[in-house]
Amino acid sequence: MAKKKTSPQEEAAAKPSFEEAVERLEAIVAALESGELSLDDALGRYEEGVKLLRVAHGYLKHAELRIETLSAVRENGEVSTTPFDEGPTTKPGRRRTEDD
Repeated sequence: MAKKKTSPQEEAAAKPSFEEAVERLEAIVAALESGELSLDDALGRYEEGVKLLRVAHGYLKHAELRIETLSAVRENGEVSTTPFDEGPTTKPGRRRTEDD
């Protein structure tokens, strides 16, 4: 039997928020780690987890693209921005150590 096609609006309505996806992922991990699921149930939860992970990653990627650091205001009043730095961060005034 063929899968029913869904519209973009239906997909958006069915898509969990980032927080919902992470919460569900945490529940799935706990269930898998408990060792109490049957193989079929564990595989089903794993598949659901992979889908939720993709959703959460999509949200994070979108947020990353939106984050920009204000770098300067030009003489004409125009704001100059630079892309968000993906590198490791530290608290202001704190030097990185090998433990970071």
